[in-house]
Amino acid sequence: MTTTILPPLRRFIPLTAVASAALALAACGSGGSHSFNFDEASLALAKQQVAASQIGLPTSGATVTSTETPSVATGAQPPASVRANISIAPVDPGAPAIKMGLLLPKEWNGKVVMVGGGGYNGVMPSLYTYPAAPASQGAYPLLNQGYAVFGSDSGHQAGAAGSRDGSFGTNDEAVANFSGAALKKVSDVADVLVTRFYGRKPDKRYFMGGSTGGREALAVAQKWPSEWDGVVAWYPAWNAASLDLQFGRISRAFAQPGAYPSLGQRKLLRQAALEKCDALDGVQDGVVSNVAACNSQFDPATATLNGQPLRCAAGASQEGCLSDAMISALKTYNSEIRFSAPLGSGETQYPGFNVWGSELGEEGSSPLQPTVNLLAMNTTAPASPAPLTAPYWAVFWDQWVRYFVTRDANFDALSLDPQNPGPWTDRINQLTKLQDINSTDLSAFNKRGGKLLMAHGTADVLVSTRATEQYWQRLEQTMGASAVKSFARYYEVPGYGHAASTAFNANWDSLKALDQWVTAGTAPGAQVVSDTAGVPGRTRPLCEYPTWPRYKGSGDVNVADSYSCESN
Repeated sequence: MTTTILPPLRRFIPLTAVASAALALAACGSGGSHSFNFDEASLALAKQQVAASQIGLPTSGATVTSTETPSVATGAQPPASVRANISIAPVDPGAPAIKMGLLLPKEWNGKVVMVGGGGYNGVMPSLYTYPAAPASQGAYPLLNQGYAVFGSDSGHQAGAAGSRDGSFGTNDEAVANFSGAALKKVSDVADVLVTRFYGRKPDKRYFMGGSTGGREALAVAQKWPSEWDGVVAWYPAWNAASLDLQFGRISRAFAQPGAYPSLGQRKLLRQAALEKCDALDGVQDGVVSNVAACNSQFDPATATLNGQPLRCAAGASQEGCLSDAMISALKTYNSEIRFSAPLGSGETQYPGFNVWGSELGEEGSSPLQPTVNLLAMNTTAPASPAPLTAPYWAVFWDQWVRYFVTRDANFDALSLDPQNPGPWTDRINQLTKLQDINSTDLSAFNKRGGKLLMAHGTADVLVSTRATEQYWQRLEQTMGASAVKSFARYYEVPGYGHAASTAFNANWDSLKALDQWVTAGTAPGAQVVSDTAGVPGRTRPLCEYPTWPRYKGSGDVNVADSYSCESN
């Protein structure tokens, strides 16, 4: 539920400070098919407005509030481009505006990319990159390829809690924007401004995002299929409100006395799971690839590490082992929540997580370790109100209950039973209708020629990989496997967590695969994913679900060709 990690720190130079009027330099968009003067277009951009009548959902219109030339303090200079900062005014004067950014390259390829957000949004996503973008493409993979790019904060501005700040949930228009309405509003504004800037409409329109951004990617394919040519959804929190309820169940479990394991105890758990499960894929490489076998064979109550029981003697609480209270909470984390009645969205459950062998947060020297810890169980137990040192999911639940559900900042979120919410049932059902993006009839998107790529790390402990598997299974049940195969692919990456991992930090050129499929009709063939952290430079085949990479028994263990994609 987090945003893409940003490229190096950068500053912006206001266009008003650029020392000259429009230069007599012409650039050609889309390989020279349309000529325009970039400098003149950039100056005109600063005065642009978009009328409410040009936006498909209710707003009070949009205004370009400033323009600037992207630059960096150190490192590589981005390709020539101009950025517009835009404010979309709400209908409700008490609602916050939608803040969006639009990045327009001088050398345009004729295509646009909308990038999704993360968590509760509230901050502008990077307009330079996308989830798991290859490091070889540098800090500006989108600009380097000539894409015009846009994104937004989804209609509110976060405070100190950043992507965990749910305080905007007290305003109906802000909730509707976050739940999906902002996607249409921002897209329409960008379409008008891009068309004015280059003198023609985009040839292709893509959406890329992870976590909340992955939910947003699926939302545009479901809700506005005629407007999008392709989407990439990494670790999508598609059934977001159902996930919130699972967060509540897990938070209540780890809030019990003695149930929250330390960083050291979490490391012991992962080491014990690796000792049991690492070799199930044919090689010991620090990654559990045969996840289904591990889930069926590993039990923390009976597991050992270096010949010693993982469970503390008599289940007591002490360092160097796991107490019964911890094991019970961890098993809750691993198991599904079932609702006492179908939610307003129709959902009846949310699955558990692949806890065994995944990174729950521990001490480590990797520069990614703080991010991994933050997005997992952090450093302190769940509480109400939840401190920012509590698990990401515990803060998320706390904010959702206090601001979205009860709209009472003093409400004790841990007192609300997510399986029996009592007087809050109707409100929760209303929210699930907004936030669970769970339609699996993508026939309109398919008919248009739209293409869908989905990917998820099997070690994600913030958005369940099993939930993405369920969405894929439902998609095949709704549309038929052969129809789905004609326009969609779903891949899983063993060892990869939520947006970052010290075990296997995934890089994959999903945009290239998507663009080739859309523009040339070339469906993805054998795809390869690379690691930048566990063993930098090693590769694995990117296996289509439900297959996973098994070592063939010979060859370099760090080369994808030494593996085959197999199923249990």
